Amino acid sequence: MASHHNERPEEEEFEEEILEEDDAAEEIDNQDDDVPMDSDYDDEEEVIILQNDSVAHFDRHTDSVFSITSHPRLPNIIATGGGDDVGYVFDSAVQSPVLPASYSTPPQEPERQSIEALAKLDGHSDSICAIAFTQPAGQYLVTGGLDGRLRVWKGSNDGRQWKPHAAAQEVEEINWIATSKLTSQPNAFAVGASDGSVWVYQVCEGASNDEKLVPIQTYFPPASASSTAGAWSPSGVLLATVSDDGSFNVYDPFGEAAAKGLVPASGQQSLVSLGHGDERFRVEGGLFSVTIGPTGSFAAMGGADGEIKVVGMPRPATPGAKGKAGAANPGGQLLASLNVQKDSLDETPAASIESIAFAAPSVGLMAAACVDGSISVFDTSRNFALRRYIQNAHDGEAVISVKFVGGGGNGDWLLTSCGYDGVIKRWNLRGGAAVGAGAQSTSVEDLREKGLVGEWKGHRGGGEGGGVLGFVQHGDRSGNWVVTAGDDGVSLIFLTPVG
Repeated sequence: MASHHNERPEEEEFEEEILEEDDAAEEIDNQDDDVPMDSDYDDEEEVIILQNDSVAHFDRHTDSVFSITSHPRLPNIIATGGGDDVGYVFDSAVQSPVLPASYSTPPQEPERQSIEALAKLDGHSDSICAIAFTQPAGQYLVTGGLDGRLRVWKGSNDGRQWKPHAAAQEVEEINWIATSKLTSQPNAFAVGASDGSVWVYQVCEGASNDEKLVPIQTYFPPASASSTAGAWSPSGVLLATVSDDGSFNVYDPFGEAAAKGLVPASGQQSLVSLGHGDERFRVEGGLFSVTIGPTGSFAAMGGADGEIKVVGMPRPATPGAKGKAGAANPGGQLLASLNVQKDSLDETPAASIESIAFAAPSVGLMAAACVDGSISVFDTSRNFALRRYIQNAHDGEAVISVKFVGGGGNGDWLLTSCGYDGVIKRWNLRGGAAVGAGAQSTSVEDLREKGLVGEWKGHRGGGEGGGVLGFVQHGDRSGNWVVTAGDDGVSLIFLTPVG
């Protein structure tokens, strides 16, 4: 209300009025239906409705969960690394009740307890930003931290007991760890560091630390830019890496490719090396993600400003019909340069590609997650033509990771995504033409038209501090379980029976 009623004429005289006793006891009706001030305040309080679709949780971390991995042989065994400088191993298997809770008399909802840790992974003095089980049997678990320390843990056959096995520290910060599936070199893995170096190790049995953690190769690219991501070929033979200076390299750590006629150029460590020297490959702001396709014939990498580069991988000579051998392919050809954001009608500034995933070869799809909140889907069999463009896939927040469910059947068409909105989403990418890049998705109905078939909530959400920083999924071809790494310090287990 205006304040004019508080103004009084300067010369107006006021007489002191004394309330009679009867008048003081008189009740005055509230004819204007006013309510007490504290009630007005209560009415204005925001009501927050929390939704938790998870069936179990793990909350031992006291800071963000930065990394997560699942055991290759026992997928219910999960390992996480956090901003609290420790990691944990826990069993995500949940026993489903025979009857739903509504059949209880009366229905009861007891307070749910956190899953207990099987092992605590300590020994780091800074955040554990990378974690991985070795291939092919998950015999060892490797953790890498921003303290530059690399620690290896040996597990029991059932994956429920873990003890320190070996350790090393050669760099200031470790950015990523990737494990090789090459069966002739079991328990081998690569590490990328902030100084740009890439280290390849093999974990072995031995009496001393040096015998337990054996360096196989060390690569020092010419530039000192940070190594931001790495990925092995499906066979585990070749290693592809990217850096924040926009460079891309492919290495042959075990000499398998060299034995088949593929060798680096004179004076080079890598089979393929691309960077700022080739203007067609130039990516301002650097590269931050890399994945090799399921056939091993090409690699896709994502960078700043929404750039995606697809490059041919080295291929050894193959025997042909009637004894004619196919020539070896040295790789390095730029197959596609994609940027849906710059091609769109939206004026939102382009943002980096955080994750790239490939579907099974029979499906031929590639999906990319972007910080601007979009998911782009490309057809690898049609020169990487845009198949679907999903804007606002995670309520305007950044999309952090995408993975295809796989396993055959409908699972090969299902894509799982997570974002800073704290939600896990599932998309069916079967059928449909490319969605127009200028069409904003503003409702659940819009997203369903673009393939949304399920979503699961439980994390705090609301952007940084409440999002999902990563996830693993396991089960049958319908992707039965998803386990998350939450920026809120919690891992949630979701039952995701969308097939």
